[in-house]
Amino acid sequence: MADPRTPAVRLAVLGSPIAHSLSPRLHRAAYGVLGLDWSYEGAECTGAELPAFVDGLGAGWRGLSLTMPLKRDVLPLLDAVDETARLAGAANTLLLEDDGAGGTRRRGVNTDVAGIVRAFGMGGVERSQRAVVLGAGSTARSALVALARIGAGHVTVAARRPEQVRELAPLGDELGIALAAAPLDDATAALREADTVVSTLPGDAAASAPLPARLPEATVLLDVTYAPWPTGIAAGWLRAGGRVVPGIDMLVHQALGQVRLFVHGDAERALPGDARVLEAMLASVGRDPRRPWTGA
Repeated sequence: MADPRTPAVRLAVLGSPIAHSLSPRLHRAAYGVLGLDWSYEGAECTGAELPAFVDGLGAGWRGLSLTMPLKRDVLPLLDAVDETARLAGAANTLLLEDDGAGGTRRRGVNTDVAGIVRAFGMGGVERSQRAVVLGAGSTARSALVALARIGAGHVTVAARRPEQVRELAPLGDELGIALAAAPLDDATAALREADTVVSTLPGDAAASAPLPARLPEATVLLDVTYAPWPTGIAAGWLRAGGRVVPGIDMLVHQALGQVRLFVHGDAERALPGDARVLEAMLASVGRDPRRPWTGA
């Protein structure tokens, strides 16, 4: 466990570009509630620059948050990865910890999957049977792992290129999911049959994805994109009668997992005053869970 009495603990979120990141706001709110005088900054860093940045982490550093594509780029630089990061093929968190021999171990952890699960839970979704993932890129792997954890036995992945879905087939087999493929421009039938949907599409691709004219009210969409909000697909989903879980909820919950990890070394172990920490993090990005998210 990190020593909360140590004022020199340093943390950062890396990416390029990084100026737009809400992570510093979220983490600073959490450490303020916890009474920790820890620094958390945004740092511009590309994949080519990542090895030197990680090698340069010295005394006082506890860890890093990572944006895409650094979540993949960091994997060869790690001494260990957790099972979720292995399945997802991405670590959004690097934790520096004592290796027991006087040195430092770099451990990679994925809190995105738990972020998706808890965002669904915040929206009242605890279980799924049939799901759809829109998009088949890197975030789709985390979405598949999360959907498996809430019980989805059948998942259709809708993508522009069928070969992307084929690349996900081994993961589906390992998770025990019956994986199906659909063209992105012809996924309306699968969407009508699903109870949960995760959109991992960037804005331009999402804008061109056709939606059913009507959706069952119980059909829930989690759009991992959170700015600008509402996205085109989220607005269309609501017009069609479905429910939406905003991507900001996933962002907040994955960040809460990171805070737990940096404090305890365990992303699942609740913090002292965990509910107050979550409340402060939500408030820091203008999110009132009792009201529809309209953006910050």
